Formats: sequence, structure tokens, C-alpha cells
Amino acid sequence: MQSLSWQEQLAQAIRDPNELLEYVGLVANSIGYSNTAMEQFPIRVPHVFANRIRHNDPNDPILRQVFPYIDEESEVSGFINDPLAESDVQPSHGLLQKYKSRVLSITTAACAIHCRYCFRRHFPYQESTASSQHWNAALEYIKNDNSINEVILSGGDPLTLSDRRLTEICTSLSQIDHIKRIRFHTRLPVVLPARITTTLLQQITNNHKSILFVIHTNHANELDDDVAKAISLLQRFGILVLNQSVLLKGVNDSVEALIMLSERLVENNVIPYYLHILDPVAGAAHYDVTIEKARELVKFMQANCSGYLVPKLVKEEIGGVSKTQINI
Repeated sequence: MQSLSWQEQLAQAIRDPNELLEYVGLVANSIGYSNTAMEQFPIRVPHVFANRIRHNDPNDPILRQVFPYIDEESEVSGFINDPLAESDVQPSHGLLQKYKSRVLSITTAACAIHCRYCFRRHFPYQESTASSQHWNAALEYIKNDNSINEVILSGGDPLTLSDRRLTEICTSLSQIDHIKRIRFHTRLPVVLPARITTTLLQQITNNHKSILFVIHTNHANELDDDVAKAISLLQRFGILVLNQSVLLKGVNDSVEALIMLSERLVENNVIPYYLHILDPVAGAAHYDVTIEKARELVKFMQANCSGYLVPKLVKEEIGGVSKTQINI
């Protein structure tokens, strides 16, 4: 599978829950899944990611992130379609500006994987994506605001775009003097490590701006040898790599899981950056972990780990001037 191009791997991703169950050695229909959730937010799991799921284990922490459980149909108070009110912070088509000094570009609606807890699972991408016809207007907005020094490329996942398109975006941003950093928020180095190529990195780093990658890993089992190679290649091009995780019930809501994840990240010279409280998006309430339990977990980490192994525990709050760091 790894010999296939990343585009071929993406095209052949698993899109049927029964196929996914069979692929990991579980009997089809042995776990109840939601057709309603499937219609709203279809599954997508590349085989190279599914290979990391333990066979015949319905409670595997990777499987739990991508399988459309019947729990998604539960309507829970406070869990809504737009939990971060992103529709209210779009100064230009395809741009979000929640915080000073930086903007976030919704570069694409496409992802290589559909994480069931995604806070943008209901996002109106057709109305809000900075596609090529809207990019010039977004670029003008960035040019005209000297207080912006960082642009975050998000989505969807920006690395689902072609090398050519990513090079165009990075080149156009590099021509703005007050932009110091270009930050990629991406799951592809973990989900589809073949996407990280020398050709891509040569093109996006050839612009005299700092490039950062914030990857997204929730469990140590996601980090196999191919992911380690992709991360190493990023670092050889001088790219700072940080990780953000979401605290998820049944996935990483234990001290052992969190410490193992941080240890594995640091082994690969990746900084454990943020541990997010789940954003209350409709369909994901079954992943929720209380703030009280989150505090206990991080407090234990602080008492038993080196400081650089302990991510910041944060949550997003509507109207906040930054992410809210939760005191332990």
C-alpha cells in the first residue's frame, strides 16, 4: 500500500463501515453504526491508517476515532453544529480571524480522514472555503492588516491540495513583508505519511518565511515507522513540528495513554503542544471528558513527567482573545 502514491491511497480509502470492520477482523454489523451520521458525515479511513487498528478489538483507540457509532444520533444539550461560532468571524471569504495577529485560511473542504469528533463536521464549506477565485480577496485583506504576522492554513486539510496549489499559496504569502510565519494544521503526516515528499517541502520552504506544522495525534499507536520518517523529513527542511490532541473518552482519557503519546512524540522530536477539551459539536457528545477529569490527568502528568512532556490543557471559548488555558 505504501508503494502507491498518496493520491492513490486517498482515492482508495475505506468509505463503508462494514468494510472497515471486516478489515480489522471484526464481524460486519457487530458494532451498531449510525446511517444517519453516515449520511451527514461519511466515513473515510485510508488503509495505511486502518493498518494501525488492533485486529478483533472493538475498543481499539484508533477505531473509536473513525467509526460512526450509533451514539452519534444522541441529541445532547449544548452540543451544536457550530460550537465555536466560526460563522461570525469571517472577515473575508475563506478566512477566519478569531485572535489578533493571525488569520486562519479554510483552504479546502477535503480531508484524508473523517474524525468523528471533528468540530467542523457541520461546517458550510461550500460557502466558506478560500478557493482560488476567493484567494485574491483574502490575500488583500491580509496585506492590508499589518497586525497579522501569521497565517494558518487549515481546512479540511491543506495537504490534500496539490503541490502546485500549496506552492502558489506559500509564495503569495511570502511576498507580504509583515507575515513572519506560515502554519499548517494537518493530520496527513500521521494519516497519510506518503504525502510528505522532498518535492513538496522544497517548494513550500523556498520562501524565506518560517514554516510550522501542527500535526494532530491522539494516541501513540498512530505513530508508526512511516509517520516517523515523514516527521523526520519535515524536520530536515527546518520545519518546527508540534502536536495537538483532543481528549477523547475511550481513546486517550487515561494517564497511561497520555504519557505514552507524549513519550512517542518526543522520541520523534515533536513538541506535545496542546491537549484540547472536546469542542461541543453535535454528534460527538459520547467522546466528552469532564474538565475535572482532564485536570486530574494533567496534574498527574505534571507530577510524574518532565515538563516538556506535558501539553497545555486548553479549550476554545467563543469570543476569547486566545485559547483558554485551564489551570490545574
